[in-house]
Amino acid sequence: GDPRTTRRGDSSSLSIAGQTCPMYEMERLRDTIVTWAAGRDGAEESGDVVRGLAGVARTVVLVEGVSDLAALDALADRRGRDLDEEGVCVVPMGGATSIGRYLELLGPGGIGVRLAGLCDLNEQEFFVRALDRVGLGTEGFFVCDADLEYELIRALGVDGVERVIEAQGDLPTLRIFQRQPAQRPRSA
Repeated sequence: GDPRTTRRGDSSSLSIAGQTCPMYEMERLRDTIVTWAAGRDGAEESGDVVRGLAGVARTVVLVEGVSDLAALDALADRRGRDLDEEGVCVVPMGGATSIGRYLELLGPGGIGVRLAGLCDLNEQEFFVRALDRVGLGTEGFFVCDADLEYELIRALGVDGVERVIEAQGDLPTLRIFQRQPAQRPRSA
């Protein structure tokens, strides 16, 4: 299943700065940021929605893709943290090369939300250049030793990762992937 749509029910609520918002507002914010940044149909309206929802999130964490979002969700769950309740909106950008667009829209020259981010070691150059371009330092932005998926395996172990994948309903897909010729020699 899609980690963005299988996360939490609509009955929970979030209170930030004295304002109570349904939990789905964080998912709506995440999805709307992606639409806005991608310039898809409705991007202008999405920008208006993002501006209106920006107060829902204390921090927006930019990650490369949906697998990174799933990894952060799994790690947060394992540590008993609820990122939505804490006002943290994790946004998958669709690749590290998109960082500049997200920083322009969300950073100091855009709507000015507090930003953080994670990238893989081989994508660090894109992040540093884009952060410099918008006048942000690297504080709050972190580089994973290899990639975030490796960090997830390291933190949870292979069995733990398989439980996360199974909980998402994607274990059959993983098994098919593991049977591909290029994956057969790998231990995990």
